[in-house]
Parts: sequence; structure tokens; C-alpha cells
Amino acid sequence: MKKTLALAMMMVTILTLTACGGSSGSESKDRVVNVCSWGEYIDEDLIYQFEDETGIKVNYQTAESNEALYSLLKTGAGDYDVIVPSDYMIGRLIAEDMLAELNYDNIPNYAKIDDRYKGLSYDPDNKYTVPYTWGTLGIIYNTTMVDEEITSWDAMFDEKYAGQVLMIRNSRDALAAGLLDLGYDINTTDEAQIREAYELLAEAKSKGVYQSFVMDEIFGKMEGGNAAIAMYYAGDYLTMLENNEDLAYVVPEEGSNWFVDAMCVLKNAQHKDEAEAWINFIAGTDANLANMDYIWYASPNTEALEQYPAYYEETYGEELDPELYEIMAAPGDVLDRCTLYENLPAETLTLYNDLWTELGI
Repeated sequence: MKKTLALAMMMVTILTLTACGGSSGSESKDRVVNVCSWGEYIDEDLIYQFEDETGIKVNYQTAESNEALYSLLKTGAGDYDVIVPSDYMIGRLIAEDMLAELNYDNIPNYAKIDDRYKGLSYDPDNKYTVPYTWGTLGIIYNTTMVDEEITSWDAMFDEKYAGQVLMIRNSRDALAAGLLDLGYDINTTDEAQIREAYELLAEAKSKGVYQSFVMDEIFGKMEGGNAAIAMYYAGDYLTMLENNEDLAYVVPEEGSNWFVDAMCVLKNAQHKDEAEAWINFIAGTDANLANMDYIWYASPNTEALEQYPAYYEETYGEELDPELYEIMAAPGDVLDRCTLYENLPAETLTLYNDLWTELGI
């Protein structure tokens, strides 16, 4: 069954009644929670359901990338309560004392989160986060526009695909492609290795390999057959596949990144009780099943992940393709080739920023 997401971003816009503003409890008796996440990353029906069940108004906004979210937070442009960053950015926010410790007594559904997604390097003591989704980073390609099966990160730098490649528009992932292609650790702090990866990107850019650097605009480009190859995330690939059956996805042979996005509360949040209520609701099995079905990202909720194939069959009257399920929820042999990003030292982050600026993105 095809599940249409074409209205997702428009609905998010409608739901955003303020610029993630919202009044504090001292100013109004109305309860509100301000949430910032990624584009096309939630079943909007869950927002309505939460509001109906709790009476808490949700102001929902999106950010383009972890780096864009960080910039919003540092400049004070976003008045958020709950954010949903990725692992490495969470580590940075914790190190900079920007997140509040959670009261897990208010989040009983945390018990349903699989232990695999707890105690990870970004939050080793499980003080600040509740996992939201997990997945892999890989290459999406149009099988009618390339003359071979893509298996390597080489494809992201190959001149024969000039003008047909979409490179991801965030520095951590883009430089990871170069590091992986060169056989280096994606968490390396070796300046020479990082610069070598940068040179791969810069050379490909100068030779016209990249049609553009993209984030959410990748959907229209790949679904419409306007580019042949792109670097992006497994869950979003499955959404694109609904609209273009010629697309394929691969975690390259050199390995990749597997990631966890998690819900956090900002230290200066004005609505912490409401934030924890939202997190607990989203962490529940029913919400995870609905969300997984809508956004195609794997759930960290053990019950939901196990129940999803049966949920899919009951919902759509047909079996879930096991190949699609293994792209969404990568099996152990794939994850064994992947590495979780870690928060990098300040000097390495500065290097990343400098090189990204130099690249002119």
C-alpha cells in the first residue's frame, strides 16, 4: 500500500500557530509545549491526539539539520521546550550545559525503550534523552539513470555522474562520506584525514559532480527523477520509494553511520511538565507504531518494532515486504559495519565549520 505524505510539510506549517512562541504558565492558564524536530518526521495525527488527551497545545516547528538547530539555539531564535537532535549534537548540547535532566517518573514509557538505545556515548548515564527513532545513512540511486549497482561511496565523487549527484547539506554527513571513502574513522580528530576528506568534496564540487547540496528538497528531486544519486537516510528513502519505484538504497561496503535521534528538553524550557508529557506520549507503543508507519523510521520501542510487521498487515491487508523492513530496521550484519557519531572536540568542530565555509555551501 502506498502511504501519501505529500501534505506533510503543509500540515506542519498549519500546526505552527506561533514561531514556537507559546506563553509560560505564569502568563496564561493555557498549557502549551513548543516542539522542534525535522521535516516530514511525525504523523501529524499524533499531535491532535495528544492535544485531545491532555489539553496541551502543541506548537510544532522544524529545523533543516542538527547544525541549523544548534545555530537557532545559540542565537536565541528558537523558544523551544522539546527538541529532537541526533546523537552527536546531543553530546555537544550536554557538554555545553544546554539540556535539562529529565524526571523519568513522568516518562514511564521510557521502560519500553530497548536497552540497545540506552547508555550510548552521547548520554551514557541516561539523564537527558528518550530515543525517538534510529536508522542508517546511505546512498539512494535511480536504477534507470545509472548503469551499475551502487555499492561504494565512490559514487558520490565520480565525474561520470557529473550534474546528477545530490550531496547532503550538512558538514558532519558530507565529510563522513569522504572519510568513509578513504577508509577513515568517521569520528577521527586527525586534521590531515579530515582535510583529505574535504579535498574529495571540494574537487568533486569544482568538477561539477554535484547538482546541488540538499536537505528536504531531496524528496522532490529524487521522486521526480531529477537526479541520479543522493546521500540521505533510510527512512526518507522509503518515503521516496512510495513515489518512485525506480529508486534503490544501499549502505555502502565501506560502512556508514547509524544514528539515534532522541527527544530532549532544553534547560531554559518554560514548560517542562508539558514537555515530559509529550515525550512520554510519543515514546508509547501505539504512538511508535503509528509514527513508524508514517515516517518509515525504525522505532526504539521494543514492542512497536516487533509488532510493526503484523500492524502493517492488519492496516493494509498485505504483508510488509521484508526487504523494506530490513532497510527501515537494519539487521545486525549491517549495523556491524556502521558507527555512531560522537561529539567531536571543540578544535575539530571549528575545523569542520571552517572547511564547510571554505567549500562555499
